[in-house]
Amino acid sequence: MFLKVNRDEIIEGLQKSASIIPAKTGAAFLRTIWLQCENGNLNIMSTDSNLEFMGSYPAAIDKDGLAGVQGRAFYDLVKQLRNDQGEMVLSTDEAGQNVLVEQRARKYKFPVNDPEWFQKFSSFPENGTVFWSGDFLHEVIDKIAFCISDEDSMEAIACIYFVPREVMGVKKVEVCGLNGHQFAMFNFVNDDIHAMLPEEGVLIQKKYLGELKKWLTADEIELAISQKRLFFRTGDQRETFTLPLSYYQYPNYHNFLAKLGDENVSTLEVNRLEMVDALSRVALFNTDSNRCAYFTFGEGEVTVSAQGQETGTARESLEAAFSGDMKRVAFPTRNLIEILNHFNSPTVKFTLTGTEAPCGLSGADDRDYNVIVMPMMIQEETYYTEENV
Repeated sequence: MFLKVNRDEIIEGLQKSASIIPAKTGAAFLRTIWLQCENGNLNIMSTDSNLEFMGSYPAAIDKDGLAGVQGRAFYDLVKQLRNDQGEMVLSTDEAGQNVLVEQRARKYKFPVNDPEWFQKFSSFPENGTVFWSGDFLHEVIDKIAFCISDEDSMEAIACIYFVPREVMGVKKVEVCGLNGHQFAMFNFVNDDIHAMLPEEGVLIQKKYLGELKKWLTADEIELAISQKRLFFRTGDQRETFTLPLSYYQYPNYHNFLAKLGDENVSTLEVNRLEMVDALSRVALFNTDSNRCAYFTFGEGEVTVSAQGQETGTARESLEAAFSGDMKRVAFPTRNLIEILNHFNSPTVKFTLTGTEAPCGLSGADDRDYNVIVMPMMIQEETYYTEENV
């Protein structure tokens, strides 16, 4: 292997490649970045045995070849080299035991990993692909991911769910996330994505979404699905990122969504930013044992309060439109702040089905987005005073 390459041409690919491999733990072959000279390009590849990254970058190739190096160390070195010092020369020594890196008077040597460790990467399917906005996919993930369980052992609810639906002749893609006490759903119209997805939908584990977001840019991407994997490729076909699909049974969430349409629900409409500000102040009075914000409903207003034996009490009233019979409800304060920050609408609507039953949040400017949060059991705290002693 012998080539000359511009450091700036490959540094982003090395960063993406290094980010998916373990830094110090795990098998040595999983900590490897593979460098392959082929067809006038330098291919940079890495995998953690689940995620796969491959990027192809222009280089002056004098001799083809394949070599694996300790990924993080190689990336850290190239990151510190300056492009204004000239091209980098990468080569293997005569015995093929080391990768040599040279830039003017600078010389570095990396031991080559056993070539038998290299396993062929998944090939991008060339049929049935779809082009999509990387920026929009990033937005979809952000709207849903915070409601997905972080526990891999939770199987389906540790995944984001994409499923095709057809409602009154309109083909939509439904994207959902669930963690047991919160649920988020976003709908969008895209005939190509709808046609690509299997009828039962696809599941992607949450632990892969962070790396996918790092890889995504605002540019157009190309998608493909095989029986076991989901493929993403840049519009110029230079970079490919793939991840495994999961095949758990996703819970039937339409049962609790239907509760929001019951006749006896209560509704609260309030200014979103005013509510976020009030909750942020009220949260200062929460404790580990009482993480709730209490909502008390009155005519033309809602009172938000919190209390803690060590922190004291907080109480704020906001203008609001309320209808229904409910008197009081409690929500986890920080969770509710996070939910409200994912909306764009000036006014949000709470649809309350009970003090310990699902509560839906929606907004006029977020017509395709709905979040459900479960209220918390109201437990009154009694403070000791000097009179009680």
